[in-house]
Amino acid sequence: MVGVCFFIFFNHMVKHYSIGLKPYLRGVHLITEEIVKGLETLPEEGLLNLLLQHTSAGITINENADPDVRHDLNSFFDKIAPENQRFYNHTMEGPDDMPAHIKSMLCGVSLSIPIRNGRLALGTWQGIYLCEFRNNGGQRKILATIIS
Repeated sequence: MVGVCFFIFFNHMVKHYSIGLKPYLRGVHLITEEIVKGLETLPEEGLLNLLLQHTSAGITINENADPDVRHDLNSFFDKIAPENQRFYNHTMEGPDDMPAHIKSMLCGVSLSIPIRNGRLALGTWQGIYLCEFRNNGGQRKILATIIS
């Protein structure tokens, strides 16, 4: 699912894309290629903003070379915001929901990435990750905005 909207603002082009990610299981998942495929060709220079439109998942940039990093991030988040805590009041959506909201706040739901030479200006070992904090979060939506 991709939607496109254009605006021109003081000689700058603004394009919006709605990107529907495939459903992921709980964990940290590399989505760089899914994001790039959801965009038209990138401008030569500009800025990409990504907004994950959910409150129980996160989006981040991290190392994309060693899968142990993803495992360790999952372990860290599960330790810092464990399930089934007696002090949680928000429990109607399941034991993984309130911890997912906490993890989402810690991780964040938006990124800004420069575009240089028609490519995302990520570092050599960097990738864009969806942090799915629910056991069955379903399809997640990202609003991508390119300013060029």
